Amino acid sequence: MANLKEIRNRIASVSSTMQITSAMKMVSAAKLKKAQDAITAMRPYSDKLTELIQNLSSSIDGDTQNPYTEQRPVQNVLVLVITSNRGLCGGFNSNVVKAVSKNISTVYANKKVSLITLGKKGNDILQKSSEIETNNNEIFDELTFSNASAIADSFMADFTSKKYDKIEVVYNRFKNAATQIVTTETLLPIVSEQDDQNTAGADYIFEPTQENIVQELLPKSIKMQLFKALRDSIASEHGARMTAMHKATDNATELRDQLKLSYNQARQAAITNEILEIVGGAEALSS
Repeated sequence: MANLKEIRNRIASVSSTMQITSAMKMVSAAKLKKAQDAITAMRPYSDKLTELIQNLSSSIDGDTQNPYTEQRPVQNVLVLVITSNRGLCGGFNSNVVKAVSKNISTVYANKKVSLITLGKKGNDILQKSSEIETNNNEIFDELTFSNASAIADSFMADFTSKKYDKIEVVYNRFKNAATQIVTTETLLPIVSEQDDQNTAGADYIFEPTQENIVQELLPKSIKMQLFKALRDSIASEHGARMTAMHKATDNATELRDQLKLSYNQARQAAITNEILEIVGGAEALSS
């Protein structure tokens, strides 16, 4: 059994760790509230805009071809990987990396895959095994629609120039504080939904024309989809970190209690030994 000083030092160390993890949990909980409000307010708008674009694209005559809806044989694929710049958030980053690696080895086994990493943790892991086109860690320092649009403009230009035939984004979709769903979405080309259930719907009058509306809203829809994925990832990161720090605090509490029990047992054994030595010495003197 370790001596009393070693156990005291371990108790002090574990207690300090508990204070750190508890503080990180509270900070993440505060940030999560703001991030959760942002994504829950934005998601209906983004989903409706995407649905509108898909329905409009499917109803336009085939003569009008938009460069963002062009379907080509897939040979070159670009994947945007959204992770975080910091760790201590459980399996948040590793789950995304695993999903990307699985897609590369299965879905795109015979394709050329390039990556754009948004987040330091994902870049550090994936650069060892895959081709990284660009890495952008600064996007999370000031996440705005304009900054997300700059990234979107870059890969949209690459798609229209036929550098890539398909562009996807992989990120953690926020469900609640304890659950994050690894999601893969296709950004380009935009697939027109041919939904038979909607064919009998209302006949809308468009002003300006459908073609002009689609040409104007398509780029905004792609940028909005990327911005939504980034906000989803931030909310998921705070939720994952809060959950991980909560578990770490619980584990540290359990370890501290075990160490205190060991410390009390060791101290009691030391006191008992001292008493036995005193009694033994007294008996030796009296005999």
